[in-house]
Amino acid sequence: MSDQQAQPRRRGNRFYGRRHGRPLRAGRAQALTTLPEYGLPLPTGEAGFSVEELTGADGIFGREIDDLWLEIGFGNGEHTLHIAETYPDVGILGFEPFMNGVAALLNHVRQRDINNIRVFSDDARLLLPFIPQGIVGRIYVQFPDPWPKTRHHRRRFIQTSMLDRFATLLRPGGELRLATDDPGLADWMMEKTWRHSAFIWQATKADGWRIPPEDWTPTRYYQKAVAQGRTGYFMNFTRT
Repeated sequence: MSDQQAQPRRRGNRFYGRRHGRPLRAGRAQALTTLPEYGLPLPTGEAGFSVEELTGADGIFGREIDDLWLEIGFGNGEHTLHIAETYPDVGILGFEPFMNGVAALLNHVRQRDINNIRVFSDDARLLLPFIPQGIVGRIYVQFPDPWPKTRHHRRRFIQTSMLDRFATLLRPGGELRLATDDPGLADWMMEKTWRHSAFIWQATKADGWRIPPEDWTPTRYYQKAVAQGRTGYFMNFTRT
């Protein structure tokens, strides 16, 4: 791919705002020390991960997994934890550059002894090219930064080039699950993905975007958005 969205420079376009927030509580600071155990390193050479490294018995999860799912921008990790515990035989790769969120997730992973989550604590676009094609069963991009100003739309994570990348990672029949509470971003994501030849919208009725997936769990962020009168938009697509 040729544009910045596919191969970001370290100081180029970014889709997230900041790396650090308020000082971490002791428990979460301690949880960050487990990042070498649960973290996924960026390959140093041109060669990517093998299928065996990501899904096999001697791979990153320490056991064979039935499927590989990605959650990009997991926030504090509430949804990631939910799907990991709901589907214990699925390996979950979580991507989040905000270290407070990474610490929150790892704190729960440690406390609840969850062994099917691995974390990449940086820009997801750096790692995605190293994942083998066609081995991913599901990708989540939920409530990303809407970048509402027109001049910042190029920073939005869902771009045609990113959908191209997703199309190579997902196997036929795999799912792309998008969600937002921003109507402008909802229109943007729907238009970009609807027009992409590799994806088919799963909705069977006009207001299907109002209905979250059955296995979805409302996070504190979403509950706060609803309390403030905002609407959730849920767009689920299938890889052709």
